[in-house]
Amino acid sequence: MSDNQSVKTARFKDIEQSCLRLLAMREHSQKELLNKLLVKGFEAAEILEVVEELALHGWQSDIRYAESYARYRIQKGYGPIYLSYQLKAKGIDGFNLNGIVEKTAGNWLSLLEQVYIKKYGADVFLDRKEWAKRSRFLLQRGFSGSMISTLFDQLNIKM
Repeated sequence: MSDNQSVKTARFKDIEQSCLRLLAMREHSQKELLNKLLVKGFEAAEILEVVEELALHGWQSDIRYAESYARYRIQKGYGPIYLSYQLKAKGIDGFNLNGIVEKTAGNWLSLLEQVYIKKYGADVFLDRKEWAKRSRFLLQRGFSGSMISTLFDQLNIKM
């Protein structure tokens, strides 16, 4: 083995060990691993090669990461818009969240209702300012305007 190959093998081992340390703590997307290892001074091409190898062997999975991340955020009361945006930012695009929300909360509307009731209780008469405040909170949590309107109709909340 030449010196060049042994240096390359040593770098790959370092990258692999760094990846495995990170993955031992929690799931990471390929993009997250790439970004964290770039900061440590490794080369992008080498990182990608190691991460793809780890994915082939099942050590790293973007799908497992997305499921774990979505499940955690759904339990914290975040909606589909927020989750889609965050997953996209973490390198996961086009992931179907509906299966995970069904297992975790039933459906998006029941999750929205849980979040609303936990935060505000069951007041049905609100002034315009309070209605807007509550709507903004739910929008910031990643629920759409139509979902919020449906919830307010369902709970008979009036201005």
